[in-house]
Amino acid sequence: MTEEVRVRFAPSPTGNLHIGGAHTALFNWLWARHKGGKFVLRIEDSDRERSTKEYEENIYSGLEWLGLHWDEGPQVGGPYGPYRQSERLDIYHSYADKLLNEGLAYREGEAVIFRVMPGEVISFDDIVYGHIEVKSETLKDIVLIKSDGTPTYNYAVVIDDFTMAITHVIRGEDHIANTPKQILLYKALGIKLPEFAHLPMILGKDKKKLSKRHGATSVLEYKEMGFLPEALFNFLALLGWSPGDNREIFSVEEAIKWFDVKDVNKRASVFDMDKLRHINQEHIKRMDPERRLEAVKPFWEALGLPLEKHSPEYLAKVLEIMDGRGQTLKELAEYTDYFLTFEPVKERVDLEYTENVREVLRPFCNDMIKLSQWDTKTLEEFAREWSANRKVPLKKIAMPLRILLTGTKVSPGIFEVIELLGREETQKRLAHWGMLD
Repeated sequence: MTEEVRVRFAPSPTGNLHIGGAHTALFNWLWARHKGGKFVLRIEDSDRERSTKEYEENIYSGLEWLGLHWDEGPQVGGPYGPYRQSERLDIYHSYADKLLNEGLAYREGEAVIFRVMPGEVISFDDIVYGHIEVKSETLKDIVLIKSDGTPTYNYAVVIDDFTMAITHVIRGEDHIANTPKQILLYKALGIKLPEFAHLPMILGKDKKKLSKRHGATSVLEYKEMGFLPEALFNFLALLGWSPGDNREIFSVEEAIKWFDVKDVNKRASVFDMDKLRHINQEHIKRMDPERRLEAVKPFWEALGLPLEKHSPEYLAKVLEIMDGRGQTLKELAEYTDYFLTFEPVKERVDLEYTENVREVLRPFCNDMIKLSQWDTKTLEEFAREWSANRKVPLKKIAMPLRILLTGTKVSPGIFEVIELLGREETQKRLAHWGMLD
């Protein structure tokens, strides 16, 4: 019978869930889902001074927003969990006593220290980095229990992974240096080693270690910036892994189907915000109209726009007409403000500009507003005919119209905009600028 795959994500609640942590969690979650195994969440809160409930809640919220729901751990229950190191001190002390009784560890004051014997070659086969060997004489004795009674990271992680039956330890490559120490403890305790897979570093575009200036902020800040969880998921999955065939846009379900930890490469990945924005834009395009509308609404509300004055059908059409413009939900809200109210248009248009275009635009607007039909095709045909008859380039009509109705130089086709705004609203706006008799 095949052993059930069990992986874990073990953050410390001493900071928010950031990109690096989310990346590690995602690869663990993908491997568990691909293999039909379990994804365990363990809170490593042994640092009592720096651990806070707020950071812990941020970690939960960030994982849940990304869709990385855990099978065991805080708020799940079951035969395992919740897992919080601060509640497991008796377990760490019992295994430390075992090593003391067997003469493999010694006390130094209140601390318990594991004795590293020289002359041993510690080796392991990392799924990503291959065969790694370290001589034991390069290592110092390993503190297991500190003088304040709390376990050290290298000791607690071994006990936790063993007692939680973790089969695969998937974590950042900065932990490669810790692995030989942990292997010594596994062997001393006579317990089976898990498989190790260390993930490549994530660098900024300048090839330096990822920091806040590159985008290493809290995962939930990406939500506030207007990114979709499935887009950030997609982007993070591509940092160190690829589904092949130069495929860059995929769903969570597709990632689960294709992912294999053996395909993770060891080259450092680059956090490219432009690429994330592109991926987000593609996922926005894939959304069904109803979900896209619900996703954009909070950003319209944040801009103080009057949603209540418009029907859901109209608002959905507003987003549909944008046809992929806007790389984030926030941008999409900002780019469509003129559909919801005339107020921002008034703020953006220079009154002097209206004087400069009035001579050509006023006669056109007076004729256009009298059209018996009000649809894109009719409006566009009328404009072409009108400009040809009067030998006025169409752009000298279309661009001023766009600016006076939207307050921007870039929008969907202006006659599509005019159709959606409707005759009454268009008339009101043109009259405001003095373009109608």
